[in-house]
Amino acid sequence: MKKIFAAVILLMSVFSFTARADEGMWILPLIEKLNIGQMTEMGLRLSAEDIYSLNKASIKDAIVSIPGCTGEIVSSQGLMLTNHHCGYDAIQSHSTVDHDYLTDGFWAMTKEHELPCSGMYANFLLKIEDVTSKVMENVKPGMSESERSSAINDARRTIEKQASNGNNYRTSVTSFFGGNYYYLLVYERYTDVRLVGAPPSSIGKFGDDTDNWEWPRHTGDFSVFRVYSGPDGRPASYSSGNIPLKPKYWLPVSLKDLNKGDFTMVFGYPGRTQRYYTSYEVNELLAITNPNRIKIRGIKQEIWMADMKADHKIDIQYAASYSYSSNYWKYSIGQNMQLEKNNVLEKKESIETRFSSWIKADPDRQARYGEALNLIRSSIQGRAPYLNAQQYLSECMQGFELLGFNPYGSLLLSVLRSGDKQHIAETVRRTKENLGEIYKNYSAATDRKSTKAMLRLYRADVPEKFQPDFFSKIVDRKFGGDIDKFVDDMFDRSIFTNESKLTAFLNKPSAKILENDPVALVAESFNKVIDYVSTEVSRFDEDLTKGRRLWIAALMEMDPGKTFYPDANSTMRMSYGTIQDYDPRDAVTYKYYTTTDGVLAKYKPGDYEFDLPQRFIELANKKQFGRYASSKGYMPVCFLTTNDITGGNSGSPVLNSKGELIGLAFDGNWEAMSGDVAYEPLLQRTIAVDIRYVLWIMDIYSGAGHLVDEMTIRE
Repeated sequence: MKKIFAAVILLMSVFSFTARADEGMWILPLIEKLNIGQMTEMGLRLSAEDIYSLNKASIKDAIVSIPGCTGEIVSSQGLMLTNHHCGYDAIQSHSTVDHDYLTDGFWAMTKEHELPCSGMYANFLLKIEDVTSKVMENVKPGMSESERSSAINDARRTIEKQASNGNNYRTSVTSFFGGNYYYLLVYERYTDVRLVGAPPSSIGKFGDDTDNWEWPRHTGDFSVFRVYSGPDGRPASYSSGNIPLKPKYWLPVSLKDLNKGDFTMVFGYPGRTQRYYTSYEVNELLAITNPNRIKIRGIKQEIWMADMKADHKIDIQYAASYSYSSNYWKYSIGQNMQLEKNNVLEKKESIETRFSSWIKADPDRQARYGEALNLIRSSIQGRAPYLNAQQYLSECMQGFELLGFNPYGSLLLSVLRSGDKQHIAETVRRTKENLGEIYKNYSAATDRKSTKAMLRLYRADVPEKFQPDFFSKIVDRKFGGDIDKFVDDMFDRSIFTNESKLTAFLNKPSAKILENDPVALVAESFNKVIDYVSTEVSRFDEDLTKGRRLWIAALMEMDPGKTFYPDANSTMRMSYGTIQDYDPRDAVTYKYYTTTDGVLAKYKPGDYEFDLPQRFIELANKKQFGRYASSKGYMPVCFLTTNDITGGNSGSPVLNSKGELIGLAFDGNWEAMSGDVAYEPLLQRTIAVDIRYVLWIMDIYSGAGHLVDEMTIRE
């Protein structure tokens, strides 16, 4: 055990730079040791301490994690930029048919008009600290995997508690390199975050599903928020008395031209990569995970989209849910296609063949790492039928929204059974108060169609042993196996189908009615299967965790001259690269930038994805770009870099060699959709919206130049 960790620590200290400079998502405290020399050679004009410092304000103090994405502070008054799709939930939550900010956009012309966003937050990273030795202190040779895990988790909790003692910081001891390395991360969370501005979706989501994950892009994918603090500068819940945050650091903004070969950095919170996956895990993606997601979401989304196009209210209600679903639906299509096209499975098998020869050459290696691949293989193959069922349960139930009301019913039922009249009255009162929010984004008519499709699909595709018993007990016995009739009956009889029904029930609540509500019966039936499948999947967790830990440790020892970096795990990372074109196929080159000429060329009047506001068309045609145009006369829209990113990096700042903001990362490219599993150096690109386009939309198109005035602009 000690040999493994000594090897890891040594490697972290003496990595060479044989890997491509643009591959890797790097841990900030290690930049001085691992990256600064190469970055300086590539053009960086900052020091490592300018990027990450505990002693002075640095770039890391301007980068925040927000739900599912990254944001950056760009003014002394807490102004924050992120992607439009990252702010989509907040924009949608404030939208109604009468005030449709998704369609029309929104701009607060004064701070008093900024809109509070429930559930939004901004986490500021205070420090990252290597605590591997402390975490591993009580891990002893010969421990079982569960004993090892218990010792590690006890140590993690102790370290987290000590780090949060006497403060309100959020602390997390997080695993890196498959559990071979641990860091303590300390954050400060601000929960008063307000919507300041967003372009209309015809700009912020221009191209929508058709263009998603593909180049060339012409999307103004940005939204604007402001972080607020209490009067004392500390985090505080929303209050009219709160003040704009006074940040430690904010990013200056560059209006300079971008050129091929320019140095770039991206900072953010990438979610998950699987660069150390084996062939068995890649095959699981190819055979189970991606095909299931593609099939199930495709059916559900077709139903949703038909109703969204037919009804403006439903379009608003389902906008965020559809966007969330379709993003990784198309990702799965692209990932499977590129995993096959880029021969990723064969590349992984080649590494495994070399590994097998390497461990056979040394009895000590065989003893330490010999079981790694077998543990992974047996776990992946053993859990396959259960994982398949688990995914069908998860995906299909997301298209059966009526089940989402069951927790309200369970709570009400528990309270009613207690007989506590005061508790009952209070629970009923709170539920009534929340009815508007509960039903705000729900269309029973749409859900009825989707539920029929999801239940038909589940019954047809999932083996009998994973079928919930309501199929045989209710659907078959009472409805002759007709799922559509069963669903119609359930929607007609349930008290949860609409607000008026639930209101009538709350005016005269009854435990008996809840116990016999069809939603409760179906939910109970599904929950039995969920519990069974989850238990079966978890039986393979220990072996899989151990196999992955040993596998990664072995890879690092097998290639001591290679630069290793940990997989993304939603912690702050930095990647660096350059602005570059790429060649997607024979005789085709994609240049590194797009312009408003391309936006106008894609314009389709009245189209759901490619319509444009008339004002945009007029300004672009007249080339009224102000100071934001390129010196060559065009208005840049998006650009490409070789930076290594993944989901969670959405909204991440793209910085130049001086640490100035030049764009917001929002996507990867179609030809490298396999990149989360295997980096593709010739093809992999980050797609970013040019900050000059952002400011042009903000200032000249929208008339919100007061926000630009807050920023530190460098021309």
